Parts: sequence; C-alpha cells; structure tokens
Amino acid sequence: MASCAVVEPARLAPAINLSPEQLSLGRGNAGLLVDFGLGLALNESDSLAAVEILPGVRVVEVVANGPADAAGIRVGDVILTIDEMETNSPDAVLAIQRTNYREAPYTFILRRDTAVLSTSVTGREIALNAGPEELYRIDPVATRAGYRGGVIEVSGQAPRGGARVMALFSGSPLPAAGIGEGDWILALDGAGFGSAQELVNRLSRDHAPGGEVLFDVWDGSGLRRVEVELWDPGRRVSEVSLGPVLQYRSSLDPDSASLDVLDLWLFSVYSYARNEGERSHSILGLIHFSTGYGELIEEVQ
Repeated sequence: MASCAVVEPARLAPAINLSPEQLSLGRGNAGLLVDFGLGLALNESDSLAAVEILPGVRVVEVVANGPADAAGIRVGDVILTIDEMETNSPDAVLAIQRTNYREAPYTFILRRDTAVLSTSVTGREIALNAGPEELYRIDPVATRAGYRGGVIEVSGQAPRGGARVMALFSGSPLPAAGIGEGDWILALDGAGFGSAQELVNRLSRDHAPGGEVLFDVWDGSGLRRVEVELWDPGRRVSEVSLGPVLQYRSSLDPDSASLDVLDLWLFSVYSYARNEGERSHSILGLIHFSTGYGELIEEVQ
C-alpha cells in the first residue's frame, strides 16, 4: 500500500508590480536640486542574442542649451562616473542630483564608442516645486521594509551607492537580524546594486519566501555582513495519500480541498470536496448533498 505526503507554503506570497527605475510623478525633476539636462537609461548591450546590463548609463536625451549640451555630451554617450562615483543606473545619477546644489562643475567620465573622455558639467540649480515627492521604494514581501537609494562614503573609501532603510513594517525580518531604520544596505549576497529599486527587484525575483540572504550593512560605526531570513509563509500539508484507504488534496489557488475515504474505484465510501465556499459530500456514491453556494440535493439510485 503506497503512501505519501506533500508539504507546501501555508500562504500564497502576494503578487506585486515592480516599479520602473524612474517614476513619472506628473512634474519634471521631482525632488531634484541639480539639473544636468540629460535623459538616461540603463546601458544595455546591443546584442539581441545576449542582452545584458553593461557598466555606465546611456544618454538617450540631451536638452538643447542645457548643462550637458554645453559640456559636449551627446546622445549615445555612456556616462561611467561622476566625480569618481560609478553610475551604473539612472538612479545613481538621480542620487547625485538630490544632493545640495553647488556652483563648482561636476567631472563626468564617459565613453563614446571606444574612446573614454572627460568633461566638466556645471549643474543648473532647480527650484523646489509643489507636488508628489518620492519617499522610498518598498519591498512588501521578502523584507517588509522601505529603502531609499543614495550615495555614502564608508571608512574613507570612494563614495558608493546603496539603499538606506527608511521604514520597517509589521513582520519585517530585519530587526531580528539587527538591522534598523537609518542603516545602509550596500550589497546583497556579496554583489552591490545601483539603486533601491534594483535591491527590491533582486529580492523579489531571485529569492523565494523563507529563504536566506546576506546583506552588507553599514550602521555608521562599522561594515558587517548579516544573514537575514526572508518572510516565511509557513508550511501546510497539501496532499496525503494512503493507498485506497485515504486520499486528501488541497490548493490555495483556487481555495479548494478534497477527501476520499476507502476509494473502491467505482465509488468511495465517503467523499468530500470544497471549492471556495461550496462544500459537497457523497456517501457510497448514492447520497449526495452540498452546502454553501450549492443546493441541498439527495439522490437515491
């Protein structure tokens, strides 16, 4: 008599829509203090057979008579660094533009075809306008926390991008790992990231609920590597099979369950099935009745 049991997550992980790197908030330059006069995108390879993200950000727009235009930057150029900080995502450039305005020019290192060039861009101050302002990017499932991308200098090293913990929500595993609001996440599983959205994307796409990740955390006093157990939906028995004696199956999507006792091939001594709010019962294959959404039915053959 063959038997088996199957265990699955007790709850379905909520489905979330991932935001793009740059949001359209109904007004230009939201939250920015410095304008470079640029439109930027991820630097994707030109090969259709092997698309990958390459270092730097690609210039897709240069505003006429703007700061970048005056510095000789062209559409198609790839910005590699600004003031020695790597710019591997548009969010990294936005982080610079959210810092205090300064009159001194910014040093841009860029690639044009196979030539690497240097130019100075004098940013233009942006007056603050009323309207929506982004607070942070949220990971509502894996870590249940909000992050904001930014630039930080750690232990005298060159500035690097990271994500600051801005909010912790109920059930977040971060406090148990010693991570609190204000701490900086600088790497996930040993690999850095260019923006808070990239961190959220990787947590959502590359890691299953209940798994473990490694965060490189800077809390202002030291850099440490922390192991974090992601949100766990728990476990439930979804299937039990004990030969012809007992058969039980359940599903979360749709919410359903079934039970057969003494399955004699043509009929079962007792069968039960639940589909959402409807429940049906069968005894010896002769008497059938339903409750919930269905109607009470009794058949005698």
